[in-house]
Amino acid sequence: MNTESNSTLSTPHSTLNSWWLAIRPKTLSVSLAPVLLGCALAWHESRVLLWLPALIALLAAMLIQIGTNLHNDVKDYERGADTPQRLGPSRATASGWLSAAQVKRAVALCFAAAVVLGAYLVWHGGWPILLAGLFSVAAGLAYTGGPRPIAYSATGELFVWLFFGVVAVMGSFFLQTFHVDWAAFVGANMLGFFAAAVIVVNNTRDLDSDRKVGKNTLAVRVGLGWSRAEYAVLMTAPFCLLPLLGMLLREATVWLPMLAAPWAVMLVQRFCRAAPGLGHNRLLAQTAQVQLLFTVLLSVGLVL
Repeated sequence: MNTESNSTLSTPHSTLNSWWLAIRPKTLSVSLAPVLLGCALAWHESRVLLWLPALIALLAAMLIQIGTNLHNDVKDYERGADTPQRLGPSRATASGWLSAAQVKRAVALCFAAAVVLGAYLVWHGGWPILLAGLFSVAAGLAYTGGPRPIAYSATGELFVWLFFGVVAVMGSFFLQTFHVDWAAFVGANMLGFFAAAVIVVNNTRDLDSDRKVGKNTLAVRVGLGWSRAEYAVLMTAPFCLLPLLGMLLREATVWLPMLAAPWAVMLVQRFCRAAPGLGHNRLLAQTAQVQLLFTVLLSVGLVL
């Protein structure tokens, strides 16, 4: 995911800091939240939690996101997309903090480690997990790689909804229960919508610079007005799905995430009023934080 949350200095102080900024830590919760919710839904059903599959799934998910972020960093540099006109935080390869070769080696290491961890998950969960893992790794590489990168098309939000929502939540739930159900699917959509909203902020911020370098994101195709409407829908849809989840689970505590609703509404108002610019970096971070807060509140309600 081409995401980060707050501005950074143009010159980091150390190699370690360069790598830290390159992995974009402020939005790694986007891969943490689906595993947390999948496990909470499984606990609600069985009152059993398989800790080892849960922890390995979390590590594998984060490695895939980090690998995707680093791959995005180096590929945008090679395609000339990270221009000085870009409004987002400085990128490691384009800024010269890390060489393209270094970043590519790190990409290979991240995905290789994810595959190794995934081997255990496949042994534990069988062929459905194998398919989910293979598609996730392939999609991570295709996000900014290949002849038609996902990030350079209008399908970025769809990709994030699918892999950081549907696949991640339902895959985590399956590893605990060895089946899927409608409640897991509803929960998966909730987090997928939030994750897609993060991409909307990112692409709206970079709307003008992306248009100039040929990145035909959905924001570029539909313009500012429709992007604002899309963000509003994505940020409110998870709250609108709470009654359906409550009906499926027959559980009153699924309403706890409504405590996050005022913050989500405030972000929608700010996003719809603000012109694309540096202020979107903070909005991007806070969108990921709302997703995490929503997830924590919902998970607490499910495990009580």
